[in-house]
Amino acid sequence: MAVITMARQVAALGDEISAEVARKLKYTFVDRKEIERKIVELGFPESKLEKYDERKPGFFASLANARDEYLDYLLTAILGVAAEGNCVLIGRGARFILDELPNLVSFRFVADDKTRLERLKKEFDWNDKQAQARIDESETNRLGFHKSFFNINPHDPSHYHMTINTSLMDVDAASDVIVDVVKKFITPEKEEQGKKKIQELLMAQNLVNSLVFEHKVNINFLHAVVNNGKIILQGVADSNAIVEKALILARKLHPEYEIESVISVVQDFKTYQ
Repeated sequence: MAVITMARQVAALGDEISAEVARKLKYTFVDRKEIERKIVELGFPESKLEKYDERKPGFFASLANARDEYLDYLLTAILGVAAEGNCVLIGRGARFILDELPNLVSFRFVADDKTRLERLKKEFDWNDKQAQARIDESETNRLGFHKSFFNINPHDPSHYHMTINTSLMDVDAASDVIVDVVKKFITPEKEEQGKKKIQELLMAQNLVNSLVFEHKVNINFLHAVVNNGKIILQGVADSNAIVEKALILARKLHPEYEIESVISVVQDFKTYQ
């Protein structure tokens, strides 16, 4: 069971190569639209999706409660896909959401500006100015999205197992390289470790969702970490009573775990819907 994540510049053939890798490996290809569909199925309003479409959220969308809501649904959707294994995910910060998986293999696709301009002009019948505007917009949006949600620069090549220049390599060649890397990198041991880790991550995220969405526990940036038989709750609350409520509920939901809190209590902390 391997989980493959793909990041890409616009017009760098990321979707085409990802689909071809999935075909050659007989994996499930999960693109942007499929992730969006899963987010909506989980309960996030479809009308709000555009505010977070791989871009830095605007002022109101970036306020704590709105941002947290989207991120919780995004994490749940991507973790759920990864738990099924043998999948190729593209975009939406999947590389950073799944960072802890031993069976994760990540790639990024780039191309020089001239090549990307020509591809966009041909695909959309645009002129140079229109194509360049699309490139600039995409770069700004993707950088803003990753900075806002993960405090990461997605352009840094050290985040990926491999970066492929599609100005120099076509879809077939690039997909062959990726298939070979995956087969050589993923071992049975990494597969077993990955299965265990993704179940822990998904369980922790489901706990967060239960506390926030079902029990309406008002803790901002709530996050749960599973470590050596313990669940550690993180976040920011404005009273000790709220923290205690979260601990009581978590212990009822997961009596098999020791539950601890490192939630910060800031009494004058305010957020907005």
